Amino acid sequence: MAISDGQIFDEPHGIPLRVTLMRAERRHRVKALILVLPLAFFILIFFVLPIARMLVNAVHDDTLLTLLPRTISELRQWDGNGLPDEPVYAALVVDLKQTIDQGTAGVIGKRMNYEIAGVVSKVTSSARKAQELSTGPYKEALIKIDALWARHDVWSLLKRGTSPYTFYYLLRAADYQYGPNSEIVASSPGNAIFQDVWLRTFGISFGVTLATLLLGFPVAYLLATLQPKHANLLLIMVLLPFWTSLLVRTTAWVVLLQRHGAVNEILVASHMISQPAELIYNRFGTLVAMSHIQLPFTLLPIYSVMKTISPSYIRAAQSLGAGPFYAFWKVYFPQTLSGVAAGCLLTFILCLGYYITPALVGGPSDQMVSFFVAHYTNEDLNWGMASALGAILLTATLTLYFVFNKLVGINRIKLG
Repeated sequence: MAISDGQIFDEPHGIPLRVTLMRAERRHRVKALILVLPLAFFILIFFVLPIARMLVNAVHDDTLLTLLPRTISELRQWDGNGLPDEPVYAALVVDLKQTIDQGTAGVIGKRMNYEIAGVVSKVTSSARKAQELSTGPYKEALIKIDALWARHDVWSLLKRGTSPYTFYYLLRAADYQYGPNSEIVASSPGNAIFQDVWLRTFGISFGVTLATLLLGFPVAYLLATLQPKHANLLLIMVLLPFWTSLLVRTTAWVVLLQRHGAVNEILVASHMISQPAELIYNRFGTLVAMSHIQLPFTLLPIYSVMKTISPSYIRAAQSLGAGPFYAFWKVYFPQTLSGVAAGCLLTFILCLGYYITPALVGGPSDQMVSFFVAHYTNEDLNWGMASALGAILLTATLTLYFVFNKLVGINRIKLG
């Protein structure tokens, strides 16, 4: 190396050392970027894009706009009062004739049936009978074919189809819907199910979180204070659920909690109960099975924080006159709150998306939001409702995380 004009030079190349260091740092950054790119692409393709598609599907539906183009175009001129004029009905006849050739009458009827029950067969029947119409007036002819086309709420629905975006699915997911004049109204009592589903989902998640906290905190404290050889053995027992699949663990609880399972047999044999109790296919079975599965997720963050707390704090408090409980509650416990918050947040968020366990050990009144997402995805093929429920669940999760981050300081939590 050489020094000239206050700069340090790399002698073999005559390049300032500062420039050499900057180039080396740049090369390291490029290498790091190359190593990270595969993971970034994986997250983008399998995580970010599906979530973005779900959010779009929750508000996007161009079924009517695509399959009834002439009718929708004419409806843009309709003011929404009374029934549309003759040109709209004429355009509808042309579109209905085309649906028979394309086989899309059922798709239109299904989309309309989401908002107005019982119209699928009427739409398909009208499409078939419209093939016989060759001259007008089409308004009277269509109404004669089916009174469906004389209903104002039907035309209000088609009028909303002029936009490819709709809030119907999000409203339906909160037990609201569009009224006859496109106003937002509460769903009828027979169709209002989702508010109970949301309360049930959050209630079960909170119950499981509380149960795992009450069970996991003492065990975490025991793990943190035991000798290492004993603590390691106990930690292996805590981690055992991770070594078996979720389905196997849930099925094991079905075997244990059924009417003539091991738990009921022990309770009856010990004369604690006179006849087998209903421990499964209800809320109790759901809470027990989910708590067993989620216990390590609550326990491990608490344990990792407890391991960093020096026992000298408790001894110092006791040397100053504090009793064992007072020293624990005032000195030790506040230092564990970051772990408690992290464990509870993780468990609560994971519980919000549970599907298999409530489906296997819960009853009809114990199914959570994920059950309905799967139902609309696999059975009804209603991607709009499935996406709306998923979008609301995602929003609730992000909101919960934001609140915890503000109140507890999640960004400073140490997980080990």
